[in-house]
Amino acid sequence: MIRAIDKLEPFQRAISKAHLASAGIDIDALDYKPLVAIANSWNEICPGHEPLKQLAQEVKKGILEAGGEPIEFNTIAMCDGIAQGHSGMRYCLPHREIVTDSIEAMVIGEGVFDAVVFMASCDKIVPAMLNAAARINLPSIIVTAGPCFAVIKPNESKELRQRFIRGEVTERDVIEGTLKYYTGPGVCPFLGTANTMGALCESLGMMLPGGSLIPASTSMRRFSARESGRMVMELYKKQILPSQIMTKEAFENTVRLLSAIGGSLNALIHLPALAAELGLKLDWDDISKITSTTPVLTDIVPNGNKTVVDLHYAGGIPSVLKELKSVLNLDCITVTGNTLRENLEKAVDGNRDIIRIIKNPIAKADGIQVLYGNLAPNGALVKTSAVPEEVRVFYGTAKVFNSEDECYAAFREKEIKEGDAVIVRYEGPKGGPGMKELHRITEIIKGIPRTAVITDGRFSGASGGLSIGYLCPEAEEGGPIALVENGDKIYINLADNAINLEVSDEILEERRKNWHPPVREKEFGLLKRYSKQVNTARNGATLNI
Repeated sequence: MIRAIDKLEPFQRAISKAHLASAGIDIDALDYKPLVAIANSWNEICPGHEPLKQLAQEVKKGILEAGGEPIEFNTIAMCDGIAQGHSGMRYCLPHREIVTDSIEAMVIGEGVFDAVVFMASCDKIVPAMLNAAARINLPSIIVTAGPCFAVIKPNESKELRQRFIRGEVTERDVIEGTLKYYTGPGVCPFLGTANTMGALCESLGMMLPGGSLIPASTSMRRFSARESGRMVMELYKKQILPSQIMTKEAFENTVRLLSAIGGSLNALIHLPALAAELGLKLDWDDISKITSTTPVLTDIVPNGNKTVVDLHYAGGIPSVLKELKSVLNLDCITVTGNTLRENLEKAVDGNRDIIRIIKNPIAKADGIQVLYGNLAPNGALVKTSAVPEEVRVFYGTAKVFNSEDECYAAFREKEIKEGDAVIVRYEGPKGGPGMKELHRITEIIKGIPRTAVITDGRFSGASGGLSIGYLCPEAEEGGPIALVENGDKIYINLADNAINLEVSDEILEERRKNWHPPVREKEFGLLKRYSKQVNTARNGATLNI
């Protein structure tokens, strides 16, 4: 097999080797070993990424043991928890594209790599790495840092935050109490986007079985990283490529898993974007057909009061997939070199207190739903598994805000009341621009009975309650959400997949004649470019070229 570096013109090959050798790569290794890139998003800002520096050393050991030569480089990674609740959140989704592009530039631009290990954690970075793997299409494997342990229950952490909002505890109390939930470096312990996307790497076939939820602080996490280094060399030797692994059938399996665990809604922008990188089509309607027939088998927070570490020790994602065997495509190839069927032969039966059998699920279907109606002609998303039964049918009065900040201000003035349908608009991909997560809004609204949040923005995977987002068309594009006025009545019925504004077409048409987007400060730099290029949430918020 001809290595990438050996395909260079002889003089350039010699110069390239000289540069690599001057960076510390062994000269003899440059003559015969495959060069394996380690694309690492380690940094000291994001708790989920802090362990990746040490784990990269384990990956390198595995690569070296299997006859490869590892070469590590870094890319960026934002922490959504730090970026929440202010304008910085507008950069989180756009930075998915930056991460993908930066890895493309390094791997394809240097032109010397034969395989890639992608090291990531957290919300946009794992999807970015998957996009890069698809785009570059060299033998690849994903490694994450794993979740941290929690020593208090999720509901205790939530209650602590609510007590702070009510003014009952101090900032220091929140910090020290939260450190009993986020006990140290690692991915947050709930089933947010970070752990959801890690789990979906397993069902896509791009990660070692069980690799997503091994706790960050364990030896098993280090062993898994080392084995991933060895495995990428096997993928290189067999020339098994991401495009052969992430097939249409693998995506169908992945949507099954997403629904069965009640995973993050953000997966419904990341999976269509990944499919597009592979030349495949994955539409919300395609996803809805699968989620509407897939039972919910776990109730991990925010769907219940268990953490992803509980899920890991109950059998993890392999046990959930094993329970779904009857509805999966089992012949999909994975990074082990084996099929999903062969991988699941080694999976254990899960702890039934945490992973239900398919005949006795938590809920029959609809862990995630796509809603339609005159308020969302092109769809809106809701994580049904996290919505209390008493608000799955909702009739309320619109209270309209043209930004997250306006909504916060109204909350501080106690203007949001029971029965309000809180509309937060102009937070979509174009309108934000950047499509903020409105997790802090969902947290404060939880304290007000019988309310709903409806937005063209996004939600954290940790969000619960009647939180309907990703609404299309967004307000900036003149979608019906832009025409809602205070006092309008809104009807939502999850059983019917319905979200409707009780205003006649004639009145809406009159309002449209007078509609114009709010005037805001002019954007610059990244967000200015992003607003001009970004696609709809329904299409994965990809960039139009």
